[in-house]
Amino acid sequence: MTFVMRDFQTPSIDLEGKSIFVTGGTGSFGKAFVTHLLKHHNVGKVVVFSRDEQKQFHMAQSLSLTEFPNLRYFIGDIRDPDRLELAMRDMDIVIHAAAMKHVPIAEYNPFECVRTNIYGAENIVKTALRCGVSKVIALSTDKACNPINLYGATKLASDKILIAANNLSGIGGPQFSVVRYGNVVGSQGSVLPFFNKLIKSGSDHLPITDKRMTRFWISLEQGIQFVLSSLALMRGGEIFIPKIPSMKMVDFANALAPGLEKRIIGIRPGEKLHETMISEDDARNTVELGDRFIIMPEQTDANLEYLKDLGAGPVDPDFRYASNSNIEWLNEQNLLQLIEDTNA
Repeated sequence: MTFVMRDFQTPSIDLEGKSIFVTGGTGSFGKAFVTHLLKHHNVGKVVVFSRDEQKQFHMAQSLSLTEFPNLRYFIGDIRDPDRLELAMRDMDIVIHAAAMKHVPIAEYNPFECVRTNIYGAENIVKTALRCGVSKVIALSTDKACNPINLYGATKLASDKILIAANNLSGIGGPQFSVVRYGNVVGSQGSVLPFFNKLIKSGSDHLPITDKRMTRFWISLEQGIQFVLSSLALMRGGEIFIPKIPSMKMVDFANALAPGLEKRIIGIRPGEKLHETMISEDDARNTVELGDRFIIMPEQTDANLEYLKDLGAGPVDPDFRYASNSNIEWLNEQNLLQLIEDTNA
């Protein structure tokens, strides 16, 4: 099917005067999201919460308090509930983007991955309940669906914690939802900067783990717009999944360096051949809109009504959304355009 470059800007959300708290605010998504908020929305306050003071220092060079007096930087760790509560006071919306994300590192450091991704999610929920925020939306990953690695398993647990939190919030309490999407073009630690570094250093080949491997792809700007539009749609308990294209990793490498050898090195520990964002078991609770799928919570009656008004309908009972059976695919020209748009 022809690739469709969606912008995910519908529905729009009014953030006038809102105070927004971003965990992992110095990461690839966090920094871009905070920049977007400050430059395109008349927000009341934005709080960047992260544990790396060096990243905060560098981020403050481009987003200074002088230029943006409604911006605050807080050093802290989502593992520390006391610090989290001090920083989250008087916030309206929480964007939870902090996570330990590197698959091989998580495999060899499992305790650390669990403490950040699972206990950290629990701390986010409890703190949001105590601080009385209105909405919490957490960033997940395609690896959380039918996980085979620890990172994916901890993010699945995190997703479950966030969705179940709606049972604790009561009338007028916070709403909790999740956004799940695939690989972000050009994000820190992703394959694009890794390949570019090899190409610039004069490497005689690019490593490919398996010539059959496929992945979902989304741009950073698309990710930002998808989070914002999901924030506008959410009623609590949904997992929002964008319709995005797939690409074979060998084609990805050929687009970047067509004349360079592609050397097969084998799948790394915890790595999948293909990624899935919706399994057949999820399908019975999944509805489809024009630009996204939504996995609804088990008790869907109250939540589904607003989606019916938007034209949402159930997917087939045996539906599966996977990178190798996707109906939308990037070709080399599409990828290069996506990279150019990302770097613009």
